[in-house]
Amino acid sequence: MNPWALAVTIVLAALSALHLYWGLGGRWPGHDEHSMVERVVGRTQGMKAPGFWPAFFVAAALAVSAVLVAVVGGLVPGPDQPLPAFAVATGFWGSGAVFALRGLAGFSRTVFGYAAGTPFMRLNRLFYSPLCLAIAAGYVAAYLAG
Repeated sequence: MNPWALAVTIVLAALSALHLYWGLGGRWPGHDEHSMVERVVGRTQGMKAPGFWPAFFVAAALAVSAVLVAVVGGLVPGPDQPLPAFAVATGFWGSGAVFALRGLAGFSRTVFGYAAGTPFMRLNRLFYSPLCLAIAAGYVAAYLAG
């Protein structure tokens, strides 16, 4: 059993479920649409929470990433997989790179400068970006342990 792959797979599945929850109208960590947008997106003036389809597509991408980690980490049998190994590796490392870049971007004033003064900025620096960097590191650890 690859504990790193298991941990990353669980985190990605939970994030996928969270995005689906938002797509279905959930408002946590806020209490209404405005406070949710303020904490999750960082924009407030007239912006609405993403609708079902955008949230669903992010949830689906996170779910696919979870499956890729599970396959590469040996949690799911690989020999009978329907995709060629290079496609799995490309998806695995590509999604890992997205998390690394998102994590690093969270500490850039240019990328998230629009959110200055919102609760998102504080949450991003304390939780969202470090979580993305931890997930990216988890990809490497899952690969090495697999």
